[in-house]
Amino acid sequence: MAYDPHRLLSAFLRKGTVPPSILFTGIEGAGKRTAALNFAMSCNCENAGETRDRGQEDCPLPLSPCRTCRSCKKILSGNHPDVSMIEPSGPLIRIAQIREICHTLGMKPYEARMRAVIIADAHTMNPEAGNALLKVLEEPPDRTMLILTAVQTSDLLPTIVSRCQHIRFHPASQDQLRMLLTGEKPGFSEKPGFRCLSEKEAEIIAMLANGSYSKAISMSRSNWISRRQWLLTELESLFLSKQRGAPHSAARVLAFAEKLSKNKEILPELLEAMNTWVRDLMICKYDAEKLINRDIGDKIQNISRKMTAADLLSKAEAIQSARKKLRANANTRLTMEALALQLAW
Repeated sequence: MAYDPHRLLSAFLRKGTVPPSILFTGIEGAGKRTAALNFAMSCNCENAGETRDRGQEDCPLPLSPCRTCRSCKKILSGNHPDVSMIEPSGPLIRIAQIREICHTLGMKPYEARMRAVIIADAHTMNPEAGNALLKVLEEPPDRTMLILTAVQTSDLLPTIVSRCQHIRFHPASQDQLRMLLTGEKPGFSEKPGFRCLSEKEAEIIAMLANGSYSKAISMSRSNWISRRQWLLTELESLFLSKQRGAPHSAARVLAFAEKLSKNKEILPELLEAMNTWVRDLMICKYDAEKLINRDIGDKIQNISRKMTAADLLSKAEAIQSARKKLRANANTRLTMEALALQLAW
């Protein structure tokens, strides 16, 4: 049977053996933060007894809080006095944030059966913050659990990892995401503003989300399929203009860069789409069965035949360089202009 982190968490609840410190790892969007909040709610749900009575021993019902009792509602709204979420302040989680939590943990819980502190993106703690947290992990307060989320254990201090129960979250399968996106399986349909997709739309987004629940949700809300169509049409035109003997004018290339920079809120997703498209153009030369954008496989093969591997590698490096610069807070407009020029020539 495949490893299921939710069943493991359910077992903790059934047996009454909740670890004082837990580390969730997995790709961005694997459901770590949602699981942490659900676990905190399950530990404090006022209707948990009724839920367990209806369940069977091997059923993960205890990890399904009612979401309607006073405790669940407070946690969902972020207003529970004993359930805290710590997130990066800018690029880092700073020592002041950890010190504040340490001070709070020095007092008894106000009303929770199990007080919970969720430290999201714990790998962004600076060394001082990490060392301050160690003191709490070494002597955890009563009726308190800390849940840390990170991409991988190697991003954290080994002394922190060694003091936590490690639970790994695996990427979602394409079939799981497809069923969630179409509403065939509940989960996404309960989220505000979500609309169920057609089978074809769901298959494409499930394929492109790369196992990430949050990425699939974001794509479904942003009219992603038509945006991708626009983006790949522009890229095809840029890439093949030299082969056709009619290179784009600088004005048209810069206009493309302007459109990219104006979509700042989804620019990381647009750059990721560029990256996977160029990756497919390269992979297609050696193994067409491993394409990510399989719904447009014929077009990818046609374009790939017209480009050299060296040219594609150069464009892939330009995209990676642009992504790195944006993560370092470089000027968005200038970075996109430089990228568009490199892709066109």
